[in-house]
Amino acid sequence: MVKALIRTFVAVELDPGFGGKIRQVQERFSEFDLKFVNPEIVHITLKFLGDIKESKVPSIAAALDSIMCEPFEAKIGGLGVFPKPSNPKVLWLRSAGNFETLHNDVETVLKPFGFKEEERGFTAHATLARVKSLNKDQKNSFINILKELKNIEIGSMQVNKVLLKKSTLTPEGPIYETLHTVYLD
Repeated sequence: MVKALIRTFVAVELDPGFGGKIRQVQERFSEFDLKFVNPEIVHITLKFLGDIKESKVPSIAAALDSIMCEPFEAKIGGLGVFPKPSNPKVLWLRSAGNFETLHNDVETVLKPFGFKEEERGFTAHATLARVKSLNKDQKNSFINILKELKNIEIGSMQVNKVLLKKSTLTPEGPIYETLHTVYLD
């Protein structure tokens, strides 16, 4: 019998009130060939776990319950790209707050499960879009909009919970389901 695998990640959801501002930012990039993330599901990924056996969810949830990070205020705003402006592949919103500590806590409590650690280092961000393609003229225009919105403010929010999420990929975009909630205190 084959055990069911589910695609999972650990995340902080953005304040639902940010959806309108996120949509406005995305609209500024509508002339480009980008795959936008639905503003309602934009989030900050603390750790991508990948495909796990569904039977592991309870033990992963229990490990996440031991996160020690306290709630904190976060500022969401400012645009960036990965890997670099001259070769943009991912458009994202900066997320400032105690995310480094929270990320390190997640890494520590999940270490016994053997998940791969992020090699590129952790940058707290919320992905807005993936860049499909840009020709040379579009790249200059894209970079100009990026510079213009570099310091845009989306808002502040209280980070007081971490979610273990299941991601089901569909042609219309991913569908997320919360498997477990960890309340920070």
